[in-house]
Amino acid sequence: MKRSGTMMKAAAIGLLCGGSPLLAGEARSVAISSNGGSATATSTSVGNGSSLSVAGATNGGVAVSDSVALAGRRGRANSRSVAMADFGTAVSRSRADARGSFGGSAFAESDSTAVTIGGIAQSRSDAIADGVFHGRAVSRSASTALSLFGHARSTSRAASHGLLGGEADSISDSLADAEGGFASSDVEAVSSADLYGHASSDGIGMSVTGVARKAPVRVYAESRSSRWGKSRSRASMVKIRR
Repeated sequence: MKRSGTMMKAAAIGLLCGGSPLLAGEARSVAISSNGGSATATSTSVGNGSSLSVAGATNGGVAVSDSVALAGRRGRANSRSVAMADFGTAVSRSRADARGSFGGSAFAESDSTAVTIGGIAQSRSDAIADGVFHGRAVSRSASTALSLFGHARSTSRAASHGLLGGEADSISDSLADAEGGFASSDVEAVSSADLYGHASSDGIGMSVTGVARKAPVRVYAESRSSRWGKSRSRASMVKIRR
């Protein structure tokens, strides 16, 4: 399928910017449009946060990208959002929130990508990490929605909480790919650890559809640990209907 030079430029910007880590305390936004397209990119960074937002639209397409990175005290947050639309609508929202206090540390990383040709693509990613009283929390979330004359909706959420020397890690990864049908993927990973416990959660969801097909996917992984305990939770689901 032939694509315009504007869309290819937007894709290159998104891949190049998303492939390398941003410096702390930085907010960047890029919006490109042509042939009646509408592109909106917003980027917000607070504290030790890095935020990147890229939007590209052409041939009457609408692309909306929103990225927010919040980092308090001993927290670090990276957020990236990319939306591209060619004669369709793409909406991407990413949020990374890391809070480290009273000797605790936190890291949150969120990536959201929505790309469509003649359809609808909706993607949302949230990464939340909270480390308190020498606890450590790490959250990584990624959401991708791809649509070719279909409707793709993807949501991903990773949340972790480390308290009193506890270590918590959460990873969430969601993909929805629709080719003329409706694909929906909803993934959430939650972990909590205190008193030198260690908790880890991994969630993976994938939904792929063809023309006039539906494939809803829901994944939830939760892990909790306390008093030097160790716990690990993994959940995954893949649904393909062509």
